[in-house]
Amino acid sequence: MAPETIVPDWPAPARVRALVTTRALGDMRRGGAGRARLRALLPGEPLWLRQVHGVAVADADAAAGAGEAPQADAAVARAPGKVCAVSIADCMPVLLAGERGDVVGIAHAGWRGLAAGVIEATLEAMSVRPANVVAWLGPAISARVYEVGEEVREAFVARDARAAAAFAPTRPGHWWLDLYAVARQRLAARGVEQVHGGGFCTHAESARFFSWRRDRAAERMAAVVWIAASGA
Repeated sequence: MAPETIVPDWPAPARVRALVTTRALGDMRRGGAGRARLRALLPGEPLWLRQVHGVAVADADAAAGAGEAPQADAAVARAPGKVCAVSIADCMPVLLAGERGDVVGIAHAGWRGLAAGVIEATLEAMSVRPANVVAWLGPAISARVYEVGEEVREAFVARDARAAAAFAPTRPGHWWLDLYAVARQRLAARGVEQVHGGGFCTHAESARFFSWRRDRAAERMAAVVWIAASGA
């Protein structure tokens, strides 16, 4: 059986903790069996989001314990023990950490959110120099299988012509999209130089990951990041 979690391989500060669940830990939707198992691995209840493929960023320090999940596709935290979370099943989780270990962020970056600027919005909410940010790109559908239409390519290229390099033609009006390549472009454009991860494919690794495009099912995994208490 595949391991239940993936620990990012990135040079984040010692106080920054993060993990991504696999299908072995269970479904991470509300009411899913996996949420309780994930909670046992964390210092507190994650801030779950109502994800809409947008660019809104929630403040986990203020929102945790407030009741209804905020409508957002990203979150940031500065207080120890406040867990930022996103649900995923082909969309890319982008984990971010300040080099001093005093702020973390996470973004749910499907093509719509990525095109609209969810990574940039998360960096802005972190309020730290991008050169002092470490990023990790978690499990997502890869360019080997992620076919999109012309309107998706236009959405990216209209914002930044350099995004054309992340697309490869397949059949008329359709393209393979490399989400990881676009994320690296966006991070580099903002001055984030330390970018890690990006070697996954949720669609191809069926024993390890849920994939909406492969299975057309609702199960989700989760990516989480938080700052540990001193000495933890």
